[in-house]
Amino acid sequence: MTFVATVLSLYPEMFPGPLGVSLAGRALREGLWSVDAVQIRDFATDKHRSVDDTPAGGGAGMVMRADVLAAALDSVPAGRPVLAMTPRGRTLSQDRVRALAAGTGVTILCGRFEGMDERIFEARDIEQVSIGDYILSGGEMAALTLLDACIRLLPGVMGAASSGMDESFETGLLEYPQYTRPAEWEGRTIPEVLRSGDHAKIEAWRRAQAEIDTRLRRPDLWERHEGARVQPPSGARRRNGNDKS
Repeated sequence: MTFVATVLSLYPEMFPGPLGVSLAGRALREGLWSVDAVQIRDFATDKHRSVDDTPAGGGAGMVMRADVLAAALDSVPAGRPVLAMTPRGRTLSQDRVRALAAGTGVTILCGRFEGMDERIFEARDIEQVSIGDYILSGGEMAALTLLDACIRLLPGVMGAASSGMDESFETGLLEYPQYTRPAEWEGRTIPEVLRSGDHAKIEAWRRAQAEIDTRLRRPDLWERHEGARVQPPSGARRRNGNDKS
């Protein structure tokens, strides 16, 4: 099954861009995924092909028009999640990426200027997504990021099925530190445990390092991880004085 990405943009020439090389590029050539970049401006109705207008209520910049965006969205096949890349959206997570990659594809709406007329989100079923607390020139780079995160999880893209399972965010923790040859470099050596051949000790070391790094570098992730660890199994109930089961 091919993962189909439809991207609506004022700059469709940006796709596939970097997704046309490396693993994603090979997967594209092998037909594991496809991308159709749609020019939003083609759906403007005036002679100037206008896609934006001044903000209602005043202010700097321009706002993308809901009528043009809706016409562009309505032109593409339905049945796939529709995402709009915007800093006002919910931050993208690995869990969401995994769910999207398990589907048949996505439709991505790329914003520009000061953003999109809010009525487009009221009138169409669109999931607003952010890739972080910073501002880009437009949604295209964010869309490329989201697609790369999804494509690498598609069957056959990374080779070994386990390649993506032991990485940052997959287990709720940052990934443990990695090392390779030479064994000594500028007076620094690979930790002895990694050269021991004792797989149980290596696994324990990696787990401990992942926990240490997450706690120090991403206390927000660590807090969520710790909270998840103390939750009772699904369906389990706490026994109390009134519980006769």
